Amino acid sequence: MSASLYNIGLTGLNAAQAGLLTTSHNISNAGTTGYSRQSVVQSTNPALFTGAGFFGEGTKVDTVKRAYNGFLTNQVLAAETKFTEYDTYDTEISQIDNMLADSTVGLTPALASFFGGVQEVAANPSSIPARQSMISTAQSLVARFQNLSERLNDVRSGVESQIKETVSAIGTYAKEIAEMNHKIAVAQQAGSAQPANDLLDTRDQLIKELNQLTRVSTATGSDGSLSVFIGTGQPLVVGTVATTLDAQPSSSDPHRFNVNIITTSGNAITIPESLLGGGKLGGLLAMRSGSLDAAQNQLGLVAIGISTTFNAQHQLGQDLNGNLGTNFFTPPAVSVERFATASTTSPDVQFADISKLTGDDYKLTFTDTTGGYSLTRVSDGASVTAASVGLTITPAATSMVGDSFMILPTRNAAANIGVSISDTRMVAAAAPITSAATSSNRGTGSITAPVVGSTADLASFGTSASPLKLTYSAGNLSGFPASLPVTYTPLGGSPVTLAAPVASIPYSSGMSISVGGVSFSMTGAIQDEDTFTVGPNSQGVSDSRNAVLMGNLQTTKVLLSAGGQPSATFQSVYSQLVSAVGNKAREVSVNRDAQESLVEQATNAQQSVAGVNLDEEAANLIRYQQAYQAAGKVMSIASKLFDQVLALGQ
Repeated sequence: MSASLYNIGLTGLNAAQAGLLTTSHNISNAGTTGYSRQSVVQSTNPALFTGAGFFGEGTKVDTVKRAYNGFLTNQVLAAETKFTEYDTYDTEISQIDNMLADSTVGLTPALASFFGGVQEVAANPSSIPARQSMISTAQSLVARFQNLSERLNDVRSGVESQIKETVSAIGTYAKEIAEMNHKIAVAQQAGSAQPANDLLDTRDQLIKELNQLTRVSTATGSDGSLSVFIGTGQPLVVGTVATTLDAQPSSSDPHRFNVNIITTSGNAITIPESLLGGGKLGGLLAMRSGSLDAAQNQLGLVAIGISTTFNAQHQLGQDLNGNLGTNFFTPPAVSVERFATASTTSPDVQFADISKLTGDDYKLTFTDTTGGYSLTRVSDGASVTAASVGLTITPAATSMVGDSFMILPTRNAAANIGVSISDTRMVAAAAPITSAATSSNRGTGSITAPVVGSTADLASFGTSASPLKLTYSAGNLSGFPASLPVTYTPLGGSPVTLAAPVASIPYSSGMSISVGGVSFSMTGAIQDEDTFTVGPNSQGVSDSRNAVLMGNLQTTKVLLSAGGQPSATFQSVYSQLVSAVGNKAREVSVNRDAQESLVEQATNAQQSVAGVNLDEEAANLIRYQQAYQAAGKVMSIASKLFDQVLALGQ
């Protein structure tokens, strides 16, 4: 019995020693990131049966178990990956929000200053300083567009760089997790399937850090290995094999990185952005497509709106040299990027109706050899027609079936707008057509200043020919050009259009008349033989009619067609952009703060199970120390009893 007593004491000593070692390990790693508290699991040895009953044979250590709760751990992972996504989005969009809304570097003050310069010319059309001020404020406006575009491009460069770095880091984590799977399998196989707790903690910490880069899900294999999936189920690690990820420039936009899976044969398969939510990568991708693209496109839309409409009106004016106006701004072109093409040429894409532009991007794919194509909106995959989105598309002669192009109507417009005029005399403030009642008229009839609808109308009417002379006789007006149609509208009546040649039309006070697109109104009582002239403006130095019309563009709705009519001014489109970015920034910030609270709650719950409590461990030290001492006492008594038995035989 004494030998059995010794063995029982020895088992207790070993168990207490295991408890001391484990407790000391817990205390030493209390500050180790990712460490899970460990505890010794004991059970009794099988009892010894005798005629007097079953006698205990002491204890044994079954295993060292780590305090791990899969449900709580997954809650932490879910909260953290969403928090990191919002945090990344918040950091990046704050740069855009602060920039666009800034009263000194934003577009609003530059727009106001430019149109103030236009109004100054309208008030003093012959003033060279006023004209110079208009050109200078236009140059400042263009510089503001270009500066905002450059800063947005800087944000884009930073985002793209971070995407590449993040994808590289994800690949590194994948390799480390695959290696850790191998180490765990080897360790547990060598240890009779006992859990390799510290290695498991290390792997869990790698998963946690990877999850902060992109959302992950896991599945445990029969050998203890952990398969890792990203996005919506794309395998990243399967057992000891890690998938190779790479960020490569998009074929449609070399400045934009796609996330690709590299197959064993070396082929790259692009993972759609919509499948890569969560974590830093998800935040970067969401911010790029959801806010950055929209900001650049909307800013470009304003640049296109100003340059196109202002140029169109400026071309309807007359400068101090007596010439018709030219482009005041350098008009931005539609950006077309080639990808997946067999030919080396690109289609010609032009703006047709800027009021139908929306700030969207499109994918163009040729479907037959006669120039047939499909046009798809990138944001939602909807099929559209070129006309419905304000574009005209002319295929290149060498276009081939399957050729695809990315059309970015407004993306680069803010960077490419410029001022085309530097000579103050070339500001077309005057109207090229004027009208007058002949001084010898006997009646009280008057005629308004003509309004020209387009450069085509101006060309058809002519600006160098002799003035049109309208003569009143017996209730009718005559003298219209033989080559031009005439439309007249009695006051309160409906338009009447007459094809050329038009001999005469009936006169009524308050009527409006359009001759080849040049419109004017006539009022008053006209006497027979009274005449009125409509013709080229030879006294345009003090004429500001076109400058007034250019100034009116500030408050004219020319963009974002709704119900077939433009619904927004330049300023309102920019204000919508500032508001949208600001609202998104606030939304992301609120979500970030809420998610941070969820992370804290989930972490506290998880740490209440897995964390090391030093007070508890100190108590365990005392408990195991006492158990160790007691077991040693048992062994000491067993030894003394054995010595006494030996002494009896002497």
